[in-house]
Amino acid sequence: MGLLDRVVAGWRARSAVAQGDDELFDDEFQRKLDYLALISRRVFAGRMRADRRTKKSGSGIEFADYRAYQPGDDFRYLDWNIYQRFDRLLVRLFEEEEDLAIYFILDVSASMGFGDARKLRYAKKLCAALAYVGLANLDRVCIVTTTNQVLGRMPDTRGKARIFKVFRFLKETRPGGTTDLGEALKVFVAQHKRRGLAVLVSDLYDPSGFERGINVLRYNKFDPFVVHVIDPAEGHPKLTGDVLVYDCETGDEREVTVTAKVLERFAQAHLGYLHSIERFAATHQVPYIAADMNIPFEELILRVFRRGGFLR
Repeated sequence: MGLLDRVVAGWRARSAVAQGDDELFDDEFQRKLDYLALISRRVFAGRMRADRRTKKSGSGIEFADYRAYQPGDDFRYLDWNIYQRFDRLLVRLFEEEEDLAIYFILDVSASMGFGDARKLRYAKKLCAALAYVGLANLDRVCIVTTTNQVLGRMPDTRGKARIFKVFRFLKETRPGGTTDLGEALKVFVAQHKRRGLAVLVSDLYDPSGFERGINVLRYNKFDPFVVHVIDPAEGHPKLTGDVLVYDCETGDEREVTVTAKVLERFAQAHLGYLHSIERFAATHQVPYIAADMNIPFEELILRVFRRGGFLR
């Protein structure tokens, strides 16, 4: 494929994204969101709001620990029983309750927009649906788009009515650029001091290794939740004979002779890569969902609920 052909193909792909996004969040989609929010409330029913409490100490009502009295501390929090028994001035500490912060980290690199950009549209639907569930549960929701850097950010918001802000942000997002989750998420953690649930939505095609980005979140006290967007057709390309293949992100080209045996080895390598991601998530206890694009998005969201780790 020549340079002009790639430019034309890229323009067509961007046009497909823009045209597809016009109807991405239609009335039918919004009705499904209300249904999913209702299901999420049933799943969450019976669980105490304290399950979402942070571990930092503050001025809440749930006792957490003691510490030694320091000049200037409020006398109301002194434990006089301890003082009478042990002649020590100790201040009672309480757990402070906060809204859960949910960060949606959407990979918008060129591989997510490859072809007709179905992967990115599917990922946007998943982001919007999970964001709506979070907003309905009165959590604070933020969306960040990444490639090898942080590209865009929708500031923290809360409340169901804010879903239209989510729609606008996602509609304006376009694919492009190379993938380096490790570098992008280093910037993300530096920009977001408030820790919380970090939902990574990506195809995880990262030449530097998908593990780096997830580990950045883990090591910086975020709770990663991985939604792996998978197009099954990518493991079984319809190619034969002498072909020129190119990297949709870097433009690197290579001539390849495609035979049935080559396709079989490629399918096995692709399947092995998928299994390596699942093993990594299981070993490090990272909630993981394989988001097969052949599964309707609403069914995928129900699998997220059943998997656990999102509604807490």
